Amino acid sequence: MIILAIESSCDETAASISRDGREILSDVVYSQADMHALYGGVVPEIASRKHIEKISLVVEEAIAKAGIKKSEIGAVAATCAPGLIGALLVGANFAKAAALALGVPFIPVHHIRGHISANYIAFPELKPPFIALVASGGHTIIVDVEDYTKMTLVGTTRDDAAGEAFDKIARVQGLPYPGGKILDELSQTGESGYYKLPQAAIKDHPYDFSFSGLKTAAINIIHNAQQKGEEINKHHMAKAVSETVADTIVPRVLLAAKNLGRDTVVAAGGVAANSLLRARLEAGAKKQGIKLFVPPLRLCGDNGSMIACQAYYEYMAGNTSDPAQNCFATMAVSDSFFEDR
Repeated sequence: MIILAIESSCDETAASISRDGREILSDVVYSQADMHALYGGVVPEIASRKHIEKISLVVEEAIAKAGIKKSEIGAVAATCAPGLIGALLVGANFAKAAALALGVPFIPVHHIRGHISANYIAFPELKPPFIALVASGGHTIIVDVEDYTKMTLVGTTRDDAAGEAFDKIARVQGLPYPGGKILDELSQTGESGYYKLPQAAIKDHPYDFSFSGLKTAAINIIHNAQQKGEEINKHHMAKAVSETVADTIVPRVLLAAKNLGRDTVVAAGGVAANSLLRARLEAGAKKQGIKLFVPPLRLCGDNGSMIACQAYYEYMAGNTSDPAQNCFATMAVSDSFFEDR
């Protein structure tokens, strides 16, 4: 089964061709990061317009690199939720039109499910059930993956996502966008304990997160130093932020695995590329006797391969749609496109 998949939920225009989900024949990503760096973050209208400009070129390149004919495509998939609604609609409408023109099924895919599926590409032996951590600029959640298309939300952030905290703290220091990668690099030479930042716990909700206090505390330290004419040590601040995020996330993920009886944990999303988070997940999983799967860096960010992979399992479960399929800016990972909304 050959699937053409499109991802356009934020500022990457991506397309991929897969065979039976886990075999990726091509993967093409056009990133708008340099353009949005001018504004310190993603501008939705600019993102949508750039998707319109690039999507046909990206898809054609993906097909050419896969070395297939368009007639060999058995289904077309696209991210339909969650994300920037204008950006989602560009990718989904292109995919629906392509499916109609080719006379093949259209498969709507949940963006978070796609991130989780990136691990199936990297690790052929991986199968549900397991606990998944998805951490990115817009999401920080813990998911119980019971099957390829059956998932339950276990924990979530009550305010900011970890990736958003990284980006905002970096921006206040005058660092380029996206800030998470820059902070990770700076933290490599930072000193632990130089800056003290808070961790938040949600009463009676042991798996939930809160990063707004961390963000506010870090920004206050930076602003106070600026008002006094003092220099912030960017390396030490990066270390403090990275350690606080990791020390907030890792215990909750491992607790969820323990309490739900799962012996496997996977990580996904852009923040899963953070070196300190990866190291502490590895150390914690080893100590608890849990198998850990973390995708390579190229599969942590948004890409078409993850959508192509998840699309295969949605197709096998009979989850196809039609040209009337809509997109949604928000949607729980446990929800289905095929229920009344």
